[in-house]
Amino acid sequence: MATSDPNDCVDKKGADQLLCRIQDPYSGSFQANAFWAALGTSVAVMILITLAFSLMRPRNNIVYAPKVKYADEKHAPPKIGKGLFAWVGPVTKAKESLLVEKTGLDAAIFLRFTRMLRNIFLVLSVLGIAVLLPANVIGTNKGYVNPTNFKGGQSYFVMTTPQYPDPKHRGALWVHVASVWVIDLVVAFFLWRNYVSVVQLRRQYFDSADYLMSLHSRTLLVTDIPPADRTDEGILRLADQVEHTAGLPRAAIGRNVKELPDMIMEHDEAVRELESVLAKYLKNPDSLPAKRPTMRASKNYRANNGSDNVDSIEYLTGRIRELEIEIHHVRESIDKRNAMPFGFASYEKIEDAHTVAFAAKKKHPQGTTIRLAPRPNDLIWQNLPLSKQQRGWRRFWNNFWIFILTLVWIAPNALIAIFLANLSNLAHIWPGFDKTYRNNQKFWSAVQGIASPALISLIYLILPIIFRRMSTRGGDTTKTSRERHVATKLYAFFVFNNLIVFSVFSVIYQFVVAVMKEAKTEGAWEAVVKANFFWRLSFTLCSTSYFWVVWLLQRQLGAAADLAQIINLIWTWFCRKFMAPTPRQEIEWTAPPPFDYAVYYNYFLFYATVALCLATVQPLVLPITAFYFAVDYWLKKYLLLYVFITKTESGGQSWRFLFNRMIFATCLANVVMGLVIRGSDGVWLKVYFMVPPAFLLLGVKLYCAKTFDAQMMYYTKATLKDPENLAQPGKKVRKNDRIASRFGHPALYKALMTPMVHAKAQHVLSQIYKGRMDHSDAMSTAGYSDIAMDPMSHTRPGKTAHFAPTAQKDMFEVVPEAKLDFQHFMNRAEFADALGGNGELYGRPDDLVSERSSTPRSFLGRNGSGSGNGSRASSPGAASERSMPTHQRVGSGGPYRSDSPYRKATPGQTHPAYRDKSQTQPGRGMYQMSNESENRLLQGAQPVGQVTPDEDVGREAYGLDRWRTGASGYMGVPRQEADDGNITGYDYYRGRH
Repeated sequence: MATSDPNDCVDKKGADQLLCRIQDPYSGSFQANAFWAALGTSVAVMILITLAFSLMRPRNNIVYAPKVKYADEKHAPPKIGKGLFAWVGPVTKAKESLLVEKTGLDAAIFLRFTRMLRNIFLVLSVLGIAVLLPANVIGTNKGYVNPTNFKGGQSYFVMTTPQYPDPKHRGALWVHVASVWVIDLVVAFFLWRNYVSVVQLRRQYFDSADYLMSLHSRTLLVTDIPPADRTDEGILRLADQVEHTAGLPRAAIGRNVKELPDMIMEHDEAVRELESVLAKYLKNPDSLPAKRPTMRASKNYRANNGSDNVDSIEYLTGRIRELEIEIHHVRESIDKRNAMPFGFASYEKIEDAHTVAFAAKKKHPQGTTIRLAPRPNDLIWQNLPLSKQQRGWRRFWNNFWIFILTLVWIAPNALIAIFLANLSNLAHIWPGFDKTYRNNQKFWSAVQGIASPALISLIYLILPIIFRRMSTRGGDTTKTSRERHVATKLYAFFVFNNLIVFSVFSVIYQFVVAVMKEAKTEGAWEAVVKANFFWRLSFTLCSTSYFWVVWLLQRQLGAAADLAQIINLIWTWFCRKFMAPTPRQEIEWTAPPPFDYAVYYNYFLFYATVALCLATVQPLVLPITAFYFAVDYWLKKYLLLYVFITKTESGGQSWRFLFNRMIFATCLANVVMGLVIRGSDGVWLKVYFMVPPAFLLLGVKLYCAKTFDAQMMYYTKATLKDPENLAQPGKKVRKNDRIASRFGHPALYKALMTPMVHAKAQHVLSQIYKGRMDHSDAMSTAGYSDIAMDPMSHTRPGKTAHFAPTAQKDMFEVVPEAKLDFQHFMNRAEFADALGGNGELYGRPDDLVSERSSTPRSFLGRNGSGSGNGSRASSPGAASERSMPTHQRVGSGGPYRSDSPYRKATPGQTHPAYRDKSQTQPGRGMYQMSNESENRLLQGAQPVGQVTPDEDVGREAYGLDRWRTGASGYMGVPRQEADDGNITGYDYYRGRH
């Protein structure tokens, strides 16, 4: 049934045998009984795993329903009973509108895409079983394909393909031509229909309260800013060159934080390493090991520590202390750094921001790129300062190395298939191993069954990590675009190596051998013609189709394993049983894991591509693929509702990538079907009739892009110009309707991690630990931070640090056994960054704008006030603040530090939560005063207007003619330093001139 019999190579020796097996490395995999074995095994094991999940689920909600415990009321999934199959009902009844609300639009788009693939292959299954399968059976040469020539029932599977066409029934191949048209029309219809639905979901997303109240929805990201425009006023001018709007934005130029992010990363790594050392050393605190742990200092610090091993605890403690001092110094001096070629502009109205962003698609003032800003946690900050040339060059090298990796993987891929998947091949060419293999065949059979899948799975786990790091170094500015590029590269890698190379590897080798053989007696062109490449290709594609049928059947096991969380359960059990996990690791294990969209999109696209390419070659793949997507849609629906979270919500921006890949997959399938028909029929006539569907698909793509893309990407494409706003300088607007904050680099305000240790080792910590003994990481950020936060108590969740007992204010954080739960730490930045998405699931979105003060919602707490459910406590009054010990009045922003220069500031500079009535003006509420975000956190931001005395408190007067003043510049926006003319320094804005 294959192109060669592996037994033919047994009599050959050495290199001849190796070359013989390379001719068809996968021939040993194509066995007829493998189909029934794979079908029975996959279905039976899937049912068993699902039953095991149903039994374990009610007793292990931390693993199988963590979102029920941690999500706020709005995002909590439907409740599930304790019954064996109680989870089936809520999952089945959950509609798309509920999924959008509970899981986010990214998860809803993922499930819609899975459902679309299920529906496509359900329709195509009818075509395959009712039309294509009978056509292949009728067109098969019955004189050759019979039980005499094909044993073990293989003849029945051979007849399902056009591998051995009957010359008398070549007309049956016209059915394949017609099927190509039908397949393309079905795919095009479902893509168009779902495109319309996705646009509707995006419009609903734009109109949702969360989006309308978010900071990023009205903010523009400006990159590639030339040196002359790297000021707040420069950003305003650039935005005006694109489109005049009724309102002026607040502008903020990016600042150079230089080595600060790397220092914080190194600090976090040192903290984690110290935690690991302490966890192992203090595993039994009542009986410490006689020898303290040692390690080699890193290369950068061997000058002071030498090349010999040093005490791990002392070394890491000292390194953490040094890094904290350096970080403190850099943060205090960050305002003296130069401006960067990127910045942000936040508008009062969403319509203005989207109008400018849409107009900027075709305009690049001064060579800049202006687009809608992503969520703050979506930015890859280190890539924002890159120029277009730097990004282009990095992208070139990134694609080059991925191309090289893709080519290099061909050889290992073939060797794994030849030898590791079938160790008998290795025994035939390696005499030393042959004796061991024959004496221990049961053992090596077990190794063979485990080694190949395990190695391939390990490689495919590492590949996304490699591509993710390469995309980051390639210049991607957002995590959303990075994940999209990772999925694109994974898909290209899989299609090339696992489909194209797999299918044509032996064809190319045999074709070259045949040409060389014929060239001895014939001319070069005659040798090529006689080698009959198209027939060999068609024959091999039909042969390999049996492998793909079995392979797709086995995918059900992966879907069931995902549901049962088998890998996570085994790994956490192994770590707890045989290793010494740190408290941080144990807390992270209880958190809802993030869903890896890039990996799953790649898998689903690859499965769909394989099924489409083999639709006419082996129609059995169609119902098998439909069955897989039907089952996995149901299982992934449960996982996204109850288990997984979206780490970085993009608002469904992955759809266009999926649409384009499906267009490519269908076009590739047309090429494969055309090659099969050309090899089976021997003429090109039928192939010509298969060309128009490709243009149909391209037409659908162009139509959808032109009709829907703008609606899907922008809230509006234009705004009506109100003459009153342009002509009346006395037009009044609500002060608290303004956008009064900007995006800030997290390195400026991110709290440093504190080493965690188990409470059982608390009594011996003082003997071995000599780090800092106060919260010195809560240092001033030089006034440049989006969010002002008090340090949280480590022992009393929801309380600020000054409520914690004095004995716990030390370098380490003692975590009791009962507190090793994500619930107590989900609002902490160090956990939320990796495991909390953007905080939306837990009711703390990181960029919601408050209705009252226009500051980020996270500044005020979960509900827009000073406290929230399970988060931070209400801010104490001024009296309680004055009564606090000096060392307890600490925070992450400059205004709250006891040693801050702003401690003796004027009443207008005091934080609103600490002001008493004597500090406020009569008739004004706490948040109707000058906003703290303007006074301290947003020193460099462009004010919207001049405050003028008015009987209507909380209002201010301005008009556009007061701002856009031609050569005189933007009034109220400083254009030059008083001392040296450098407007990029922060000293001017802070009144230090």
